[in-house]
Amino acid sequence: MQFRVVATAFAELPCRTRMPFRFGAVTVDSAPLLHAMLRIETVDGRSAVGIASDLLVPKWFRKDTDRAPEHDQQALVASAEAAAQEFRAHGFLPAFAHWQRVHEQRVESQPPRAGDLLERGFGVALCERAAIDAVCRVADKSFWSALQCDLFQQQPQFEGGRHGRAFAELLPDQPLRRILVRHTVGMLDPLRARDIPAAERLDDGMPQALDEVLGRHGVHWLKVKIGAGRDQDRARLLAIGALLDELAVDVQVTLDGNEQFADYAQLRELWRAAADDPAGRSLLQRVRWVEQPLPRAATIHSTESAHVLNWPFCPLVLDEGDTQLRSLRSSNYDGVSVKNCKGVFRAFANRELVHASNGARFQTSEDLTNLPVVALQQDLTTAAVLGLTHSERNGHHYFPGLDHLPAEVTAAALDAHADLYEPTATGARLRIDGGAIACGSLLGPGYGCDQQVVQALQRTLPWRAIG
Repeated sequence: MQFRVVATAFAELPCRTRMPFRFGAVTVDSAPLLHAMLRIETVDGRSAVGIASDLLVPKWFRKDTDRAPEHDQQALVASAEAAAQEFRAHGFLPAFAHWQRVHEQRVESQPPRAGDLLERGFGVALCERAAIDAVCRVADKSFWSALQCDLFQQQPQFEGGRHGRAFAELLPDQPLRRILVRHTVGMLDPLRARDIPAAERLDDGMPQALDEVLGRHGVHWLKVKIGAGRDQDRARLLAIGALLDELAVDVQVTLDGNEQFADYAQLRELWRAAADDPAGRSLLQRVRWVEQPLPRAATIHSTESAHVLNWPFCPLVLDEGDTQLRSLRSSNYDGVSVKNCKGVFRAFANRELVHASNGARFQTSEDLTNLPVVALQQDLTTAAVLGLTHSERNGHHYFPGLDHLPAEVTAAALDAHADLYEPTATGARLRIDGGAIACGSLLGPGYGCDQQVVQALQRTLPWRAIG
């Protein structure tokens, strides 16, 4: 299907956390949720609107310690507006060709060491998802069905990437309808309810400490943030290991370094220091991979990449270092994160490399603070289509449900996606049963959101037209 983008608009919603969270070197207690809306027109005169959204989290896309968080957020908005202008500049093209041209101009044309590649890619990915949503709606197809019939007219990104096969053949036989939650344990998060000072205790009916999360949601996966320094990290790993042993829970763990380690020697030192204690050894036996320990430049563009071969403990996953199409191919990492904020077609390109590796590489679903409705639902849809059985989800823990949304949107989400949300006294929140999220309702027409939800967003958000 060929189309052109005829109108673009953006809207922001302020979001405040129910509890602050720290990852890497930044602590977040609020951030805007940016929405993009694209209207497309097909060659035969049909039209549709598509919507995408993402939280403007500072100090992840570009870890510039000299730049204020609000300047990070302004740069992300500017990136989205620039990408929207590029999408509008094209004539009638299929969705993949639209994305390919904009991504090449905004991201692939830049030097591999450029510090703003993820920031540039953010804008492309946001508009890409809105275009995907619009194409699905005009064709009245789900995202899964659109992939099966090659509605986006995707092309291989690497020579021999598909080995002559249709892209749909690289996907599971069916999309997932249930995804396990991988709960993130931030650096500030309390581990035991009894240790929370009375003045800091929340009274909103939701778990606050890790032991409460394990008891209430029954999660089977944790993602633990590290990078606070050897002694602090060791103490944290030992404390979590002791808690898991005490509760006798069947929990697997991943670790996330968020680019905070100078080299692999530091990471090895931490691993060995934690292994010196029984609680630490118990925790490390649960670890399935470590995500992005080194700064992104050192991950790929220096001799440190070769040192991955000398890391004997567990697989390593590329996250912030996955800045361009060439990134995974030119690294020695075992895995790569799937994040909608890095791009859907980017994830599909990495799928080609994973498939070509014959099991040597894998994809993981990551994204700490996806918020309802659009960002969360589209990211879950991508994970479901790729068959990623567990996903880092923590927006529901750090933010108060759907409270940031207009009441009309919340009501529409509860009606259309009752498997995903449950009502609360103030609105709605994510439904987690047995450590899992049900996502069957996301597989209807459109890209992850029911039409009534999209229409409610169109009516109630403070849209401003661009271009």
